[in-house]
Parts: sequence; C-alpha cells; structure tokens
Amino acid sequence: MTLRTSPTPALAAPSLPDDWLKRGLEARIQEVLPELRLLRRHIHQHPELSGHEQQTAALVAGELRRWGWQVREGVGRTGVVAELGPIDGPLVALRADMDALPIEERTGLDFASTRQGLMHACGHDIHTTVGLGVACLLGGLAENLTARVRLLFQPAEETAQGAAWMLADGAMDGVQALFGVHVFPSLAVGTVGVRSGSLTAAAGELEIEVLGESGHGARPHQSTDAIWIAARVVSGLQEAISRRLDPLHPVVVSFGRIEGGKAFNVIADHVRLLGTVRCLDLDVHDRLPGWIEDTVHALCQGHGGEARVHYRCISPPVHNDPPLTRLVAAAATDLLGPGRVEWLEQPSLGAEDFAQLLEGTRGTMFRLGVAGPDGCTPLHSNTFDPHEDCLEVGVRLLTLSLLRWMERPV
Repeated sequence: MTLRTSPTPALAAPSLPDDWLKRGLEARIQEVLPELRLLRRHIHQHPELSGHEQQTAALVAGELRRWGWQVREGVGRTGVVAELGPIDGPLVALRADMDALPIEERTGLDFASTRQGLMHACGHDIHTTVGLGVACLLGGLAENLTARVRLLFQPAEETAQGAAWMLADGAMDGVQALFGVHVFPSLAVGTVGVRSGSLTAAAGELEIEVLGESGHGARPHQSTDAIWIAARVVSGLQEAISRRLDPLHPVVVSFGRIEGGKAFNVIADHVRLLGTVRCLDLDVHDRLPGWIEDTVHALCQGHGGEARVHYRCISPPVHNDPPLTRLVAAAATDLLGPGRVEWLEQPSLGAEDFAQLLEGTRGTMFRLGVAGPDGCTPLHSNTFDPHEDCLEVGVRLLTLSLLRWMERPV
C-alpha cells in the first residue's frame, strides 16, 4: 500500500515557516489525509508484536523511499531509519513506534485487527502514520531544508527493548534534538497536552516465584499452599506500599500475569507472578528492588513458604527539555489556538522507552488528544478507538515544530 498523492512543487524555504504554513501546509495535508487514513487502517488491521514488525517496517520503508528519503532497514532488528536534508546541517530527529499488543480486539470496527489476539491498543498505528505523514510533507521540501531530519520508526516499545536496540545500532548518533508523540485518550481530538520536565515514570519489570509444598486438596494442612501465599503477596505488597512508603512519592505495583498449579485437586507448590513497578521519584525507584525483595520474603516466610524475586529496570522517566517543549507549545498554539493546548500539571505513571533515546541528547514528547464526542476508552483497552482526526493534528504540529527548530536550533 502506498500514498498515491502526486508530489507537489517545492514550497517556500522554511526560513519563514508561518508563511509556508499559510500558503502550503494546509493544502498539502488536506491532499494527503485520505491516503493517510487508509494507511493507518491497513496498519491497524495487521498488527505485529514487539520485535516482529517485519511487515509494518517493510510498508514504512516503501513509503519513505517513495518520498525521496534515504532509508536503512533492520536498524534495531526490525526498525527503520530514514534521513533527508543537507548532510552537513544540524541533525533533528522524530521517533514513532510501530508495535502492537497481545490483546483481542473488541471494537467492532470495519478495519479491526485481522490477527487473532493482537491489537493496536496503544495507538502505535497512529504514531507510525503520523510519522509517515510528516515524511510525506517534508519530502516536498527536500531542497529547502536547512537541517537534516532523521526519522526513527522503532520496534518493541511495549517491551521496552526497541530503544536500546536502536541505540546499539547508532540510530541516535549525532542527533541534537528528538521529538516524539503519544496518543492521549484523556484529551479531546483537536487538542494537545504539553509538559516540561518529567512526563512519565521510571518503570521496572517484577517477577516473583512463590515456593511452597504440594499436597492433596482435601488436606491443605499437610502442605504449603503457594497459591494462597501468592494471594497474600499481591495484597500484602499493596498494603505495605500504603503504610511503609512516603505517600508523597507514589509507587504503583500491578500484576498482569499469574501462573501456578497443575491440577484442580492438588495444592500448588509453585506460583509465578509477573508485574510492573512505576515510580516518579528516582531515589525511591533505586531503593524499590531491595525493598520489594525484603517485603516479599517476609510475607512468604510468614506463611511457611519461600520466594525468589527478580527485578529488571525497564526505563527511566521521560524528561522533556523546557526550550523544546516551549517550541512545540508555541507551534500548537499557532495551529490550534491557545484554548486547545493544555499544560499538564502532573506526569503520568506510564513508562516510555523514548526516555532511553534521550540519553546524550535533548528532546520532548507531547500528548495527542484522540477522544471523540463520546470519549475514548483507556490505552491498552480492547475497545480503544482513537478518533482519526488526530492524524491531521499530529502531522501538522510535528512538521511545523521541525521546521521551526531548523530556524533556530534549541
């Protein structure tokens, strides 16, 4: 599938981005929007899990080449990197993630996922399409660009591995500023959210193995029930957080998977818990692995069992650079009006491996409103259905932000 819109003549040089916007941006985005919607729906129908985005990457690479970008495939395993503009100019980058989630879609959409158990429930189909829309618009300005633009189409954001893979392959080498976007169901379509400083939480992956002693279901007193102990661990950790940690530094522990037992009439001797830990304060986050391990061991031993605890740091917080954030906010205000730009008071406890890409450079990520008149279900919901009008907002805002950065790199 390719964007069939015919290339238009080069527009005015981005030395006057507002003039360029008035004369050319609106016409170009309206021309390409119908194809972008079709492209997004195709991606939505064919989701791919983290690290398996081969078809999505091939589609992305083909579209980018059509618009004159220099493309490298297989960056960060299944990632795609493309560049456009003067080789000796300053380097600015945009990141879009491509992977889907292991969720069975229940939206009822005509273009719902065709792959059982897989769904774009976090909006990465929107992110990918927005990135391609920006590539389409900038492709008509190749001879006028005053900086080099690098597009990073990243795999495996949901498993917090893709950013590290791309870093290892040099995807961020030389980048002076990085822009990103994430859909936000709490904001109405046609609006955006911005925030300087901490945007997301630090996050970790938690694995707990509860060890007991098997026995007959009729005689639980002769065994050590690992399922019963695991239930105490799940509830006990939540209670300990509320009473042992400072409530001014929130910590969220959520378990998403429990495995244990072999038969309905046998007391289980082993249960595996998989979960995630989120925290805004880095000092608290650094202490959490030891605190969780001590708490879990105490809970298990108090009920006659044992435990093995494994903790993996997923991602640090996303730190939005203030000057870059102000640049995006000003562009959004000019495009949408001041009433449609919200300065977010609080960071999110969600995590983003976009933070790893910021190591060694500066960047900013904004929130793209996707709620329609009837609202929008939360991220990772099997009925998540972002309003497609967000595509136009995302493409216009990121294109203008990149052009303004070229005017005065900050």
